[in-house]
Amino acid sequence: MNNRFTDNPRYTATAKGLHWLMALMIFGLLALGFYMTDLPLSPQKLQYYSWHKWAGMSVFALVWLRLAWRITHRPPALSDRLSPAMQWAAHVGHFLLYALMVVIPVSGWLMSSAKGVPTVWFGVLPLPDLVGKDKELGDNLAELHEALNVGLLLLISGHALAALWHHFAHRDDTLRRMLPWR
Repeated sequence: MNNRFTDNPRYTATAKGLHWLMALMIFGLLALGFYMTDLPLSPQKLQYYSWHKWAGMSVFALVWLRLAWRITHRPPALSDRLSPAMQWAAHVGHFLLYALMVVIPVSGWLMSSAKGVPTVWFGVLPLPDLVGKDKELGDNLAELHEALNVGLLLLISGHALAALWHHFAHRDDTLRRMLPWR
């Protein structure tokens, strides 16, 4: 029977794998992104930007795979000990995480297009420009891209704190059922 219509107390191995793979990629992208922006122009900085862009586009591709998996394989129910307000907050938090995993790569792609710098996935597949070259638009998109990433960092922090709260204060199975080795 399709897992979408059954209540499973644990996440699937695929859901866990995608979660942790994307978490590692996003942490790496955030670190590289914040590091590289203040570097002086050099071949090394350009290489970092190239890596950042193809890794970001990889996260963009993976989030669609992850969304398809989530739609066809319903995740475990939230703890029934949570208040309706806490359940609502959890759903909103997850929605925002997925939304940012889609919007942030698009904002970076738009920014690169507006700045006239091509996005080349893995250094071999050039992606089409989404907008024409426009310096002012590129600068505005750069600010938006950075602000969205700060928002993502804050949201991830809240997500991790909530998982720890579930584990240590609430003493439920929320964190354990997402760990990769269970």
